[in-house]
Amino acid sequence: MGQALGSPQGEIAHFHSERDVDLHLTEQAIRRLSRDLRAAGAVRIVPGSQWVTIRLDAVSDVDLLITLVSVALQAHQARPVPPEGTAGPGCNDQRGAGFVKVDFGSV
Repeated sequence: MGQALGSPQGEIAHFHSERDVDLHLTEQAIRRLSRDLRAAGAVRIVPGSQWVTIRLDAVSDVDLLITLVSVALQAHQARPVPPEGTAGPGCNDQRGAGFVKVDFGSV
């Protein structure tokens, strides 16, 4: 798809297809929102990943994505700008696990 959103702190989100979006939410934000993320059927999380994958099947999923992008932008603003050329953590698709459910008891 080639569509992505970034900040000086790194990549925030990108599309893998018309419906699948990886969002760099950060480990802290995932922990803080774990109950709500667990309840959202459109969200998939991989243990140890700082990214969530969102499947856009309904208008409510788009609303959720917009809200979580705002959370991700705020989380990234609290982080230092990494040195130029530094690669951030790989997304869930790069880890080969974009749509795996997680047991939040282990996060």
